[in-house]
Amino acid sequence: MSRSAHPAGPRHADVLPEGHYSAPPADLNVLDPKVWSRTVGRTAEGRVTVGGIEVTRLAEEFGTPAYFLDEADFRARCRAWSDAFGSDADVFYAGKAFLSRAVVRWLHEEGLNLDVCSGGELATALDAGMPAERIAFHGNNKTEDEIHRAVEAGVGRIVLDSFQEIVRVSHIAERLGRRQRVQIRVTVGVEAHTHEFIATAHEDQKFGIALAGGQAAEAVRRALKLDGLELIGIHSHIGSQIFDMAGFEVSARRVVQLLAEVRDEHGVELPEIDLGGGLGIAYTSDDDPREPHEIAKALNEIVTRECAAADLRTPRISVEPGRAIVGPTAFTLYEVGTVKPLEGLRTYVSVDGGMSDNIRTALYDAEYTVALVSRSSDAEPMLVRVVGKHCESGDIVVRDAFLPADLAPGDLIAVPATGAYCRSMASNYNHALRPPVVAVRDGAARVIVRRETEEDLLRLDVG
Repeated sequence: MSRSAHPAGPRHADVLPEGHYSAPPADLNVLDPKVWSRTVGRTAEGRVTVGGIEVTRLAEEFGTPAYFLDEADFRARCRAWSDAFGSDADVFYAGKAFLSRAVVRWLHEEGLNLDVCSGGELATALDAGMPAERIAFHGNNKTEDEIHRAVEAGVGRIVLDSFQEIVRVSHIAERLGRRQRVQIRVTVGVEAHTHEFIATAHEDQKFGIALAGGQAAEAVRRALKLDGLELIGIHSHIGSQIFDMAGFEVSARRVVQLLAEVRDEHGVELPEIDLGGGLGIAYTSDDDPREPHEIAKALNEIVTRECAAADLRTPRISVEPGRAIVGPTAFTLYEVGTVKPLEGLRTYVSVDGGMSDNIRTALYDAEYTVALVSRSSDAEPMLVRVVGKHCESGDIVVRDAFLPADLAPGDLIAVPATGAYCRSMASNYNHALRPPVVAVRDGAARVIVRRETEEDLLRLDVG
């Protein structure tokens, strides 16, 4: 692979422009295990491997861009969450992070439950063999058809998100001769320390029924009166990509207070609470996520303490990790197309993907890191911005990072921690073809979601 010479952009920290980066690492060839999946490493020749397979071989076989998912790491994270919470709690994988039939089968085999939030996710779960009683169905505007299918299938719970939905689910359940298990999603007024678009427990947003003004208490009253519903608990979710447990503590306290009010008014102690998900992962070396056992210990202590203070039996806890399981298990592999230095600023590195396979940088100003993976390099670091091939100036994959100054067209680079919300939010913008997802394990690789083709695009265009 030839190394094309080009005038370089800034290379030294003392002359770099302001940006979202730290100082360059001492060795660009070192891969931080915090942000890469567990089986990722480098060969003596400098090529990165995952599951025992070199990325150069993966690129030759499956092409780029592509998502490569470390199956062994995914399964290990499922077990870590299950073991941390034990048999007295329920772990629901949040399917919105990334869902496929293979993932559903892995979850089933590892003993996790599944949270879905659309008819399509429910269809995938059922088709892949997830027992309906282990499925929770979310969503702020479920259609009657979606509710009908969920109740008919016998899902373990439907999370009610509005007063209209309380009535809607009950009527459908009664028509089907069922009594549907439900939880009520409440917004607890917690300002989570995360991006405003993924904070979901403050009152001015679309999810849930507010505690403020007694609305959640009224929702409980209505649900308890309806024959088609079996109210089993309260649900709360405060946001996503959160590292600070303080928000969960406030949320749990307010949910437990509601449980105490329900007991005092109705003589009923609801047996479950769901504290949602949203625990953060490491996208860069600066992130410091908590381990599942730390999260489980903290949440159990919070709920137990608050219930003791309210003289309540401790309810069964549910949690919904999605990103925390799948996020770190995958990386996106790209081929470098052009390398464009801007004197005094940075070097723009264009790849064969972009915002169509990872919208999060444009949408949330998300931060990622990147590495040269087809070889090692001793060249000095240069500040780069990794961008895609779409007709948008906001088509940015990695806003600010460091790559070797001898980077050239044809090199392979990879962005880690792209297992969550990348393929699931991928688009056909500019008629781009959505990349495949390839599962890698123990020296073998297989496509679990195939690459789209031009025939796929044209098949939908019936005009």
